Amino acid sequence: MSDVAVVWFRRDLRVRDQPTFLAAADAAPRALALFVLDPTLLDPSGAARRTFLFRALRSLDDALGGRLLVVRGDPADVVPRIAAAVDAGTVHVAADFGPYGTRRDEAVEKALGEDGRTLVRSGSPYAVAPGRVRKADGEPFRVFTPFRRAWASHGWRAPADTDAATLDWIDPSEKDGGPRAVRIPDDEQVDAPLPEASEDAALAQWREFLDGPVGEYGSARDRPDRPGTSRMSVHLKYGLVHPRTMLADLAPKRSESAEVYTTELAWREFYADILHQRPDSARKNYDRAFDALPVASGARARADFDRWREGRTGFPIVDAGMRQLRAQAWMHNRVRMIVASFLVKDLHLPWWWGARHFMQLLVDGDLASNQHGWQWTAGSGTDASPYFRVFNPITQGERFDPQGDYVREFVPELRDVAGKAVHQPWTLPDGIPEGYPEPMVDHKAERLEALARYEQVKAARS
Repeated sequence: MSDVAVVWFRRDLRVRDQPTFLAAADAAPRALALFVLDPTLLDPSGAARRTFLFRALRSLDDALGGRLLVVRGDPADVVPRIAAAVDAGTVHVAADFGPYGTRRDEAVEKALGEDGRTLVRSGSPYAVAPGRVRKADGEPFRVFTPFRRAWASHGWRAPADTDAATLDWIDPSEKDGGPRAVRIPDDEQVDAPLPEASEDAALAQWREFLDGPVGEYGSARDRPDRPGTSRMSVHLKYGLVHPRTMLADLAPKRSESAEVYTTELAWREFYADILHQRPDSARKNYDRAFDALPVASGARARADFDRWREGRTGFPIVDAGMRQLRAQAWMHNRVRMIVASFLVKDLHLPWWWGARHFMQLLVDGDLASNQHGWQWTAGSGTDASPYFRVFNPITQGERFDPQGDYVREFVPELRDVAGKAVHQPWTLPDGIPEGYPEPMVDHKAERLEALARYEQVKAARS
């Protein structure tokens, strides 16, 4: 038996609650910590996510005493070569259920097997791994509410008791041959102030949320003008904290708000399960009847898309959201739904245009949650917002930003407009403040147009 195992980090950049550590410790007395800079994942990530990743890797390296081996290349090539260089019999990972991750791991597993080595999957980025929760007849769930009940009934293991000292990490210089080590890349130019990218920072932020805002989460989470959310999405994205750690902390609270937060974690796991079932839904309509929905195209469509991207639509809550995205590489979830509805149902543009833009800019961009969140709004996904539900950007702003504080924070042209009048600046006695655009569409007319277009989807189902 080899005296070295490889622990290959991916979306689990932490040392606590690490099932892979326990599996590696059972396999060998020493371990090599590995991260692969994979161009297939890095290139489309966007500068904010890449920079956050690089910072998280530096933090992980510090936690491991400077013993994280970083290499660059195709994992199907470099991982088997690293395993051979240290004569590791096993390579340990948290299972990946995404479309690319599944294909990548199958290729790595095959290449390792050809050399008599094994890929060992322990745990996943989820409390309940995608594919584990099924209906009584064995079929996967397609609706959230029954999934949520089955998910909670299935339950999850307690957090694994691990830290950096669980394994005896070898110095990367001990490897004999194989792909050369590279240094973690420098930060890229990102104008947005990113959250601290470390496991300790993630846990500290989580504890701060548990000690305060979680108590009002049920009522405050939809208010972009208040600090009522946990801002944990980016830490979950990179595995700086595991959801079952969070669920273990939530369980004793037994409050309505804690239950609402648990449900939000369940949504994350539901969308991962759906993407696992239907990898094509990352790029195509989950409900293929929506392929019949007419969408705008051509030069006018691109110009409208550009105005939406720039936050120049003339609808203050939409513009505030799009400007927050650029300023913070993040957007409040309620506002994500509002701006998505505007793109799809007021401008009649393809949801995947917006989803791609989000993934380019969001520091917490997660393929499953992002793509299926967009499809929920577009009506083409599971548990979709009904085709006749078209968010009114004016009333949404008045309801969830009642004093206009959120809009004024991100739309400087409107900072002198008091109260909720900020949501309808075209009604001001002196007209729209200088520099702010008039509404680019008539929402009432475009709502009717959206409903007319959706009739073609209904016809495609009949």
